[in-house]
Amino acid sequence: MEPRGYADAAQAQNQNQNQNHIPAPRPSQDHRGRSPTRPPPRMRAMRTSRKGSVEMPAFVRQLVKETEKRVSSFFKGGRGGAAEGEPAEGEREEAVPSPYLDRPVLDKLTEEGCARWGLTYALGSMQGWRANMEDFHNCVPQLGGELAEWSFFAVFDGHAGSSVAQYCSQHLLGQILTTGGIRQEDNPEKVKGAIVEGFLQTDKHLHSVARREGWERGGTTAVASLISPYYIYFANCGDSRAVLCRSGQVCFSTEDHKPYSPLEKERIEGAGGSVSLQRINGSLAVSRALGDFGYKGAENRAACQQMVSPEPEVFVVERSPGDEFLVLACDGVWDIISNEELCAFIHNRLRVCTDLRDVCAQVIDLCLYKGSLDNISIILLCFPGAPQLSAEALHQEAELEDLLESKVAEIYDELCATGEEPDLLSVLTVLASSVIPGLPPGGGIQSKRNCIISAYYQQRETYKPTPPNGLGGS
Repeated sequence: MEPRGYADAAQAQNQNQNQNHIPAPRPSQDHRGRSPTRPPPRMRAMRTSRKGSVEMPAFVRQLVKETEKRVSSFFKGGRGGAAEGEPAEGEREEAVPSPYLDRPVLDKLTEEGCARWGLTYALGSMQGWRANMEDFHNCVPQLGGELAEWSFFAVFDGHAGSSVAQYCSQHLLGQILTTGGIRQEDNPEKVKGAIVEGFLQTDKHLHSVARREGWERGGTTAVASLISPYYIYFANCGDSRAVLCRSGQVCFSTEDHKPYSPLEKERIEGAGGSVSLQRINGSLAVSRALGDFGYKGAENRAACQQMVSPEPEVFVVERSPGDEFLVLACDGVWDIISNEELCAFIHNRLRVCTDLRDVCAQVIDLCLYKGSLDNISIILLCFPGAPQLSAEALHQEAELEDLLESKVAEIYDELCATGEEPDLLSVLTVLASSVIPGLPPGGGIQSKRNCIISAYYQQRETYKPTPPNGLGGS
């Protein structure tokens, strides 16, 4: 998540408290702690899951290495610069560490699983350019007992440290279930009330832990989905987002909670705060979150009336045979790509990919290549009506990649004719100005960048001069 007004030194202090978390992959939070096993891709079967860490291909790491100076100057001077309320590079105090790395952490945490009623899901998460990994998640595709046909998923995007996000990923579902409002009969009003109460109780218990552990400066947004046999419940607190795709179109999306929204601003000012630079007191960029107790101290005001409210907005959508997939993601995704673009891109990828983890990885790479500076986390849930593998789509994908490879070879030849060995950025720049038919909708040329990079290195190997016989040996 973007820095939200707390001194970045607090992140460094929190990093010392969480050495086993950053940047090591972290497990999904299953509230029953059961051992995961692997299902076939998108199999409709009993609950199971698989977790792992996927390293970025070597040629992409080489790209980062070769373009590091140019890219670093862009990233440090772009969205994370003075426009976001941070001092310019020369003005930054030496005691405050940069919230960004010199090069991104590209290793991905992935997970997949399914439920017996037909749901399949995958998670993808990457630290990216941020100095610390502050995202957590909770994936429980089958709750068990009388709720065996219910599922729960959530993404937690922490700020000013990862401890609050980690705590909430471990305790929010339990607090919701403890209310007793989630029953097999599936009463929407009771379920909505249970979700709200679960958030408030989580925040209340968190406050006690935060005082004891010194987490009072940290906070987290949360976006969650509780899926029953008849309804999909959405709960959002902050600026992470959930989007439901039905019959190829965006059917529903949650609304981000920003300080400049009229109702949010009214509550903030009523609690004694102000909104400047689109932030609470010129500092915090979200108006609802769990934690952030420095903004929750107004006397004689309920928890939901503080400058930062822990109350989620809860929505209920009746399930339909047209439901295809649901996305939960942090703002590292939504700051870069729109609801409609992401829906179109995933819809297209599901027709050429059988592994949902690969689809999530492609979304993460797309956001990275489009300029996301943040941690990036996405959970993709596919319903029985999700797009299936298509022979026609696979053929079109193969034709597109053949076209890209031939374009790269053509550009490489033309640049070589000038007498210089083409660098990767030169090839990418020329290719970006070309008309390429058949690119994935919502993804554009950035979504095929790995294919382009691979083709470039193949050309470079082809043009590598062969040493004369008898030379180069010992």
